[in-house]
Amino acid sequence: MNVPLGGIWLWLPLLLTWLTPEVSSSWWYMRATGGSSRVMCDNVPGLVSRQRQLCHRHPDVMRAIGLGVTEWTAECQHQFRQHRWNCNTLDRDHSLFGRVLLRSSRESAFVYAISSAGVVFAITRACSQGELKSCSCDPKKKGTAKDSKGTFDWGGCSDNIDYGIKFARAFVDAKERKGKDARALMNLHNNRAGRKAVKRFLKQECKCHGVSGSCTLRTCWLAMADFRKTGDYLWRKYNGAIQVVMNQDGTGFTVANKRFKKPTKNDLVYFENSPDYCIRDREAGLSSGPLQM
Repeated sequence: MNVPLGGIWLWLPLLLTWLTPEVSSSWWYMRATGGSSRVMCDNVPGLVSRQRQLCHRHPDVMRAIGLGVTEWTAECQHQFRQHRWNCNTLDRDHSLFGRVLLRSSRESAFVYAISSAGVVFAITRACSQGELKSCSCDPKKKGTAKDSKGTFDWGGCSDNIDYGIKFARAFVDAKERKGKDARALMNLHNNRAGRKAVKRFLKQECKCHGVSGSCTLRTCWLAMADFRKTGDYLWRKYNGAIQVVMNQDGTGFTVANKRFKKPTKNDLVYFENSPDYCIRDREAGLSSGPLQM
């Protein structure tokens, strides 16, 4: 069979996707673990060495991440509440969602983004609440500053989102950075989009001081918005997700359809079309039955 060289490059991105090893973000299973940090770190299957190292070194952060899993899975289920596949979880499955997310679909893109965002949110909140030894309020928000309303003093406790993003990147991305395949690059892109989404809704809140609330003096701090805003934003990105293929040197993406724009760092990307969730598919982990609401 003679295949033109141009045809080889056309099929290569698909082959990279099909030959990608099965992946699962097994740290998601931290929701189901409990007890001491050693028990938790040693009983979450599939953690890579860097993740296990961070787990043993920062047990308080791991507890925050474990609690956060419940929150971001609930947000995922809220966003998909009108869909046949509604982000339902499998309690005894170490990948949490079963085989359905092995496909490089836009649903996988959303779950990786919302889970990464959930880690940032959980860690940052725990920092502000004084629950973590390694961080507290944002140390950079001190002294006097200006905005459109005039001068104000930084006070209160600004959410230390930079720490949350830094730790989330180190922990969540560790497994993907060990991979050289197309799916790992897709996951890394969507993980970053999720982290950026949380920071997008960081807002400045202020308290006025003065006679009869005249606001002659203001004390301000930065606070994360409710996680629902992040969920709603990522849902819009899910609906506008961009299908991509690997570029020829295997280091990045290009759009699958040239009529569409090149994805930005804020966009979600995916390789494969979603399956028909109304058709039973045992290999994909899909079962038939009534819509779960």
